Amino acid sequence: MGTPEPPRSCAAPTWPLHRTAALARSCHPGPVAAVTVIAALLGTGAGLSGARTTLLVAAVLTGQLSVGWCNDAFDARRDATAGRRGKPVADGAVSARTVWTAALTAALLCVPLSLACGSLAGTLHLAAVAAAWAYNLGVKATPLSWLPYATGFAALPAMAALSVPDGPPPPWWLVTAGALLGVAAHLGDVLPDIEDDLRAGVRGLPQRLGPTRTAALLPLPLLAASATLALGPPGPPGPWGTATLAIAALTALTGLFLARTWRKAPLAAAVIVAAADAVLLVVRGVGPG
Repeated sequence: MGTPEPPRSCAAPTWPLHRTAALARSCHPGPVAAVTVIAALLGTGAGLSGARTTLLVAAVLTGQLSVGWCNDAFDARRDATAGRRGKPVADGAVSARTVWTAALTAALLCVPLSLACGSLAGTLHLAAVAAAWAYNLGVKATPLSWLPYATGFAALPAMAALSVPDGPPPPWWLVTAGALLGVAAHLGDVLPDIEDDLRAGVRGLPQRLGPTRTAALLPLPLLAASATLALGPPGPPGPWGTATLAIAALTALTGLFLARTWRKAPLAAAVIVAAADAVLLVVRGVGPG
């Protein structure tokens, strides 16, 4: 005799649990968590209250979730063709319709949460989220593929500074460093998949440069971002600024060294440097001086 099937009352609850887990994995949870934590650090560095920092984090989280789900749903067919494992929509673990619904729901929630941080801060953040959606939907295949990343990373610290009631505008070095980190994150994110992207006809800036030149370029914006944060404000960099520069240099080189055995090492390096830069901002504050 064969093994009897489990009763429906016992088997049915397992499907929603699997689908929920697949939906969570399809949002790109690593980058979502990293950017959200950095937002919390930036809010603390800007001097926001606990309530306003929570609001900032909620706005950034919903925006990042919408972008991650949009990316996975839109790229499902290309991911399946390229044979990329671990992509829940491409693997059939969750439907594209479910992920699109989640992406649109998160985007709708992001609107009031962002505007609650302040009209200027919220508008800036929503523009950055819109730029990230534009990247997913086609800009990534153009020479301007770096621009949405630069926009989003520049907007994040600026949003934190602008969320301070009656606070000063963000200083130039803060926005510049954010944009440089965005370019580095783009290069690190795309680097492992350049060959697959070229076969699929995606020709953004890293794909046009090729793997070798992209890898050689990647440390430059990482180090430039840390140098801008350490040396841009008035006065000497101090021990925290010097330490951040050392961490950035070591991490950028380590990420390139590990790229041969770990495809996402360059992106991880960019995230670590961004976190170190955020800690520097917490110590120094996000204000202009």
